[in-house]
Amino acid sequence: MGLKEEKHWLTIDLLTKVGRNDPCPCGSGLKYKKCCQNKEILTLEDIKTLYSNQHNIRLKERGDIEGIRKSGSLVLATLDLVELKIRPGMITEEINTLVHDFTIKNGATPAPLNYRGYPKSVCVSVNEEICHGIPGERVLKDGDIVNVDVTSILDGYYADANKTFFVGTPGTDVRKIVGVAGESLRIGMEAVQPGNKTGDIGWAIQRYAEGEGCSVVREFVGHGVGFEFHEAPQIPHFGRKGEGVVLVPGMVFTIEPMINLGKKDLRILKDKWTVVTVDRSLSAQFEQTVLVTEDGYESLTPFEV
Repeated sequence: MGLKEEKHWLTIDLLTKVGRNDPCPCGSGLKYKKCCQNKEILTLEDIKTLYSNQHNIRLKERGDIEGIRKSGSLVLATLDLVELKIRPGMITEEINTLVHDFTIKNGATPAPLNYRGYPKSVCVSVNEEICHGIPGERVLKDGDIVNVDVTSILDGYYADANKTFFVGTPGTDVRKIVGVAGESLRIGMEAVQPGNKTGDIGWAIQRYAEGEGCSVVREFVGHGVGFEFHEAPQIPHFGRKGEGVVLVPGMVFTIEPMINLGKKDLRILKDKWTVVTVDRSLSAQFEQTVLVTEDGYESLTPFEV
């Protein structure tokens, strides 16, 4: 898994905009025209250096990918446990306890805990809460939806995924927003191909979600992950096709569209974390950690959407 030594479409002209007299992106200190302008093939090391220098993106090698995949398996097991336990009458703090205890029991660390001051081990967002809901005394009711966002650190590697669950019996609007959010993630992942750009992902999601009469949150985006909780690049869930950073094998990032049943506008509550829809409409989200491969993508936190 990872980059092959030769890939004819991987040229500096394709991967970055650089003028003949600009410093060469490879970091040699020479002008581009005196260095890599006529290089037809980029090796693995060329691409790693280029992406590090130009975009601060750290490509993952085989061992890194296996580490992230292992962490991802724990994240999925954690979400499966939560899904088994969710019920009307449960308070969101109980979800935090489940996630925290299960993560520690399996030799990992919950990444959200104390991250930039966040006080809990998981984000739990209910109904109109878009993201970053702090677990507490809120009681889950029949017909609610609840998004549970889990990030684990296992053997130094981070993996990140979330699901929106039904609480009890879902109504029509609940089914719609959860369905659109899940399909938005699937469509976004299908846009991941080497040679495509980050903007292609957002364009595909926005086109679908807005076509279903929903809106896409702009202020929060997907992100690189693996060595750290949040890395480059950012992955917007809206945008224009053909814009952004070229996707290359070895990139690992999250796709995590936040889809609102009403308008896209949001506000942050007094706790400085919980994000809600301004119009109090329902919001749902699904997230997976995705690897760009030689011929497409692989989810390192795979589940059906």
